[in-house]
Amino acid sequence: MAFLTALVTLCILQQSFALYFHIGETERKCFIEEIPDETMVVGKYKVQAYDYNVKDYMPAHQDIGMHVDITDPDGKTILSRTYAAEGRFTFTSHTAGEHVICLNSNSSAWFNTGQLRVHLDISVGEEAVDYQQVQAKDKLTELQLRVRQLLDQVEQITKEQNYQRYREERFRTTSESTNQRVLWWSIAQTLILLVREERFRDTSDSIEQRVWLWAVIQSVALLAVGLWQAFHLRSFFIKRKIV
Repeated sequence: MAFLTALVTLCILQQSFALYFHIGETERKCFIEEIPDETMVVGKYKVQAYDYNVKDYMPAHQDIGMHVDITDPDGKTILSRTYAAEGRFTFTSHTAGEHVICLNSNSSAWFNTGQLRVHLDISVGEEAVDYQQVQAKDKLTELQLRVRQLLDQVEQITKEQNYQRYREERFRTTSESTNQRVLWWSIAQTLILLVREERFRDTSDSIEQRVWLWAVIQSVALLAVGLWQAFHLRSFFIKRKIV
């Protein structure tokens, strides 16, 4: 079952993808490709320039070339080279992960005076091998060539399985780290709430004590004022001989 899953995944990943995109003469376009280690990648491209006279894209003139920059998951440059307006580039990955493929024209114009259409076809793994050329070079029969293809496919399946295990391990490590951070953050939040509750309780007790003390002071003051008023009235009435 695992072998079948890896085979299906490999078939999906090995199918070369072709596309085209538009850029200005000074613009840069980048793509991210997940590639297992020790895997060959072949890119074929063709540049067309927009002709305002015919209002269509035509083959670019010889002055327009394409600069290709490729970096591995560690940020190291694997390939940095300027090619013609049509051609191909090849590289082999040495580290599994996301590889960044960037293309831009070698135009020296200061502004985007022209528009370019770039046709790009990238093949990864066994799809990148030209078996017709291998057969002619090594003088292989059809059976030998088929065996060679099967061996390459098995090798690519192994690389893909190793890369999937690496991704799973990296994902598990990230998940565990995130769970630990969430746990510690929850504990810190709980402690903060407890401290704030304790402070609030202390503040409430202090305010309650102050209110009670102020009520007692008010009661004593009212009682004192009442006694003073009664004593003062009694003295007044005695002086007036009313009492």
